[in-house]
Amino acid sequence: MAEQVLKIHLDRILSSRQHPKTICPSEAPRALSAPELRRLGASDWRDLMPEVRRILWAMRDEGEVEILQKGVALADDLASEDVVGPIRARKVESGKSTA
Repeated sequence: MAEQVLKIHLDRILSSRQHPKTICPSEAPRALSAPELRRLGASDWRDLMPEVRRILWAMRDEGEVEILQKGVALADDLASEDVVGPIRARKVESGKSTA
């Protein structure tokens, strides 16, 4: 259930930004209300960040988004557990796929 709710929020937020604008992944869980957080078993939006990162990596693997760190797109073979520190994400430019 958390994956579905977070994916909907991520898609909405990503779609609101034109390439090359990026989002902070925390925007999706921070957009949830307190009742939504409780329904997902989270006491705080930070509890959902590992799931958000997992969803973003799946979206990257499908060619939907690019994941960036310090303004540079991360290599496609880099696993989420290998990335330490803040990341940003953006929709792949129209007509271009990373997959």
